[in-house]
Amino acid sequence: MQPMLNIAIRAARLAGNAISSSLENKKSIEVKQKGKNDFVTNIDLYCEELIIETIKKAYPDHSFTGEETGVHNGSNTEYRWIIDPLDGTFNFIRDIPHFSVSIALQVKGRTEIGVVYDPVKNELFSSIRGTGSKLNDQRIRISSVPQLTSALISIGSRKDSNNYSEKIISESYDIRRLGSAALDLCYVASGRTDGYIENGLKPWDIAAGELIAREAGAICTDFNGSAQYLKTGNIVCSNVKLLREILKNLA
Repeated sequence: MQPMLNIAIRAARLAGNAISSSLENKKSIEVKQKGKNDFVTNIDLYCEELIIETIKKAYPDHSFTGEETGVHNGSNTEYRWIIDPLDGTFNFIRDIPHFSVSIALQVKGRTEIGVVYDPVKNELFSSIRGTGSKLNDQRIRISSVPQLTSALISIGSRKDSNNYSEKIISESYDIRRLGSAALDLCYVASGRTDGYIENGLKPWDIAAGELIAREAGAICTDFNGSAQYLKTGNIVCSNVKLLREILKNLA
């Protein structure tokens, strides 16, 4: 898996460099609205094409699922790359320096590689399943905060169908809403935050980040405590003790 991780890192850095370069010429950034609270730019599209092209040079038969261009099936559908070329597009549009490139590799439906790159801070989070997680080649680990009253929790969306944010705000030490699901999961992985809760997500939002978080010691479930979060789009991520308390508050 290491050669594939190296290719994913190369692709993520190339996309990150393109994103950074675009910020030096903001007039070149074109914005379109895909739906309510959902935007895409020409930079998203360019970076997705760049990532796919970079990986295809090494693995021309692999398949891809991208946020912007959808499904591209190669002759080998057991190897599928899940791509969010610019996670945190609205932050990017508003010149808020918090967004990332997210690339995951699934083999027969199981995530084996995760890479999340923050081009602003030059922080590269990465993992191969079974080997732990790293930030810029240094191993990372989740926090051990056991209760909500001491926990810093990242929450995601305004699309809050069961009022989870209200419940967590009232019980936790403090909350953050940062605007990039991939980085939210990596911040749990590195112990910067203690937990992450969000609904309404797509696989490309979390496929890389959830592997990085789990390999750093986190448990990820959906709001019902099952492992179907990639299908339901609802995710809770934290250490095991804190997870139990969060799930109780979501019940």
